[in-house]
Amino acid sequence: MNKHLINSTIYILATLGANYTAAWFIPLPGFGQVAVGTFVFGLTFTQRDRLHAAGRGWVYGTIALAAMANVLMSALLGVPLRIILASFLAIVLAETADTEVYQKLLRFPWLVRVAGSNAVSIPLDTLLFTLIAFAGVLPRGDILALLFGETVLKYAIGAIAALWKEGNWSWRVQPPTPQDQPD
Repeated sequence: MNKHLINSTIYILATLGANYTAAWFIPLPGFGQVAVGTFVFGLTFTQRDRLHAAGRGWVYGTIALAAMANVLMSALLGVPLRIILASFLAIVLAETADTEVYQKLLRFPWLVRVAGSNAVSIPLDTLLFTLIAFAGVLPRGDILALLFGETVLKYAIGAIAALWKEGNWSWRVQPPTPQDQPD
């Protein structure tokens, strides 16, 4: 099977799983609290970065498909509209920002590209989703705990995922491969 299709499928399934568990909270000692879905969603930022080898159009097609799949799944499962809206906007806006930053960093090694794009998209995603989904529903202290805990956890999971590239641990910074070049 085509590796781009596999990477897209993993990305879409991860967003579905993360959004399905977006309102299930657990405490993260020392870091506030997080939604269970954050453990999966942290992977999506780096997983989406893997799609660039297929080209910018493929990345945007996958983001659009993930956003639509999440709206459909949420509607079928009776997820509150605020969660559906938060999910859709966070996926579209944060992943678009991630894609454009990553494209600007194509001349740099893999880990620099991932770290640079995640530095923008992770806080943007966390802020958008948390405020749209939970402002007016959760107390301010819980929202602040979510913002902090989820941002830290997404960075950690994204970093671990970035170290695994093409079946190998990336213990050293590697130059871009020819298929990583912009469209």
